[in-house]
Amino acid sequence: SVLKEHKMGADHNKKHDGEAKEDKDAVQLHRQIGLLPAVCFIVGTVVGSGIFIAPKGVLMNSGTVGLSLVVWGLCGVLSLLGALCYAELGTTFSKSGGHYTYLLETLGPLPAFLRIWSEFFFIRPAVTSYVALAFGQYVVEPFFTPCAAPSALIKVVAILGVTFVVAVNCWSVSVASRTQVTLTFIKMFALVLIIIPGIIALAKGKTENFQNSFQAESLTLDRLPLSIFLCQYHMHIIYVVILMFTLNIPLAITCSMVTVTVFYVLVNVAYYTILSPAELLQSDAVAVTFANRALEGLSSVIPILVSVSCLGTLNGGFFGVPRMFFVGARDGNWPPIFSMIHIRRHTPLPAVLFLYPLAVLMMTHGEIYTLINFASFPRWFFLASATLGMLIHRYRFPLKPRPFKVPVVIVVIFTVVSFFIVGFSLYSDPWNTGCSCVLTLSGVPVYYMTVQRSRVPLRLRHFFGMSQKQKDSTFKFLLKI
Repeated sequence: SVLKEHKMGADHNKKHDGEAKEDKDAVQLHRQIGLLPAVCFIVGTVVGSGIFIAPKGVLMNSGTVGLSLVVWGLCGVLSLLGALCYAELGTTFSKSGGHYTYLLETLGPLPAFLRIWSEFFFIRPAVTSYVALAFGQYVVEPFFTPCAAPSALIKVVAILGVTFVVAVNCWSVSVASRTQVTLTFIKMFALVLIIIPGIIALAKGKTENFQNSFQAESLTLDRLPLSIFLCQYHMHIIYVVILMFTLNIPLAITCSMVTVTVFYVLVNVAYYTILSPAELLQSDAVAVTFANRALEGLSSVIPILVSVSCLGTLNGGFFGVPRMFFVGARDGNWPPIFSMIHIRRHTPLPAVLFLYPLAVLMMTHGEIYTLINFASFPRWFFLASATLGMLIHRYRFPLKPRPFKVPVVIVVIFTVVSFFIVGFSLYSDPWNTGCSCVLTLSGVPVYYMTVQRSRVPLRLRHFFGMSQKQKDSTFKFLLKI
């Protein structure tokens, strides 16, 4: 067998915070990321399809050019606050697992299980789907302009892009790392290529699109949370901070988020300088429309660069997320096969492969903006839950070593704002956010039927589940297959 289960060498007498010590002889996932690759992974994962697709949705939900720019800037500030909170979580709990580990250590096993449950069954497939669909749209659309590209062809190209990323992450951690660094520099070049002509036009006095940019009759504050969902580029960092060396986490996060915020605001300024709000709302591929107007000689280059940018986001997601499933399975809170890794390549092969069909299934039935709203509710909820748990953990264990400690006011602001966004989004888009809320809560009975079977009445245990002997025999049969 080329897969081997990772074993934990626990020393229960010496640990004071429930963290296990990894067996040096075991096959395990290695921390091979330095400062520059760490910054590239954060920036590369953050700068994906959002800046090329989201401006239309942000303007649609915010109502005015001025408010949409304010939303991008405020989301950048909120991103930095959240990133600093996760820097403390990442340095306090050095055990692998990211968001799962933070919830497990601060709020307990049920929230941690629900995080894995929602991530596996609908958050990660939805995120992968809308990024992949954006990739397919930018690859296909130049060949059909000015006509609309066939949706079936867009989905086929999107599936091919996801297949490529899955193959890279199954092959090698180092290859995935080098791929991410390369894709990051390419996508930053794409942003610069958009910013420069926009700033030049702005300097020449093309400012008519910014006049009356806060017209009161156009404000739609009730849909403002949906605008924030579209600017949610800070959430991806939680899967990357666990891969860095401890001292690199605060510096890498700060550098990355400041860079991304500045670039995102400047790109939106460039969009609004060249395109009117009506033109932007009519475009399904804003960067292509912008290139046709401002970069006539390079208009064919922009779709290629945007497609590469989307691949970088997909690669970063598949690099980090399977490690959450890996740790959850290793702790007994997720099926054991997810704790298997390739014995020679040290990649979480089963976790990556099991995500693939779910992403493909959602790609064939999803639409970009619906998928964004659908995945955003539980992600914001668990972000706020983790930072709330950090406050509770500080109160319960004040002497716990914390290499990096963020001021408590930052934690409180981020937690309160995040819970407010979660609650208000149920009013803004009750169908998509309500469905994701119900799906998240559906993991509660599954948790008690599987992980906490001892708390379920005996009759229900016999009705809903197998005996441990049956589970073991089934698991061995799957391994033989």
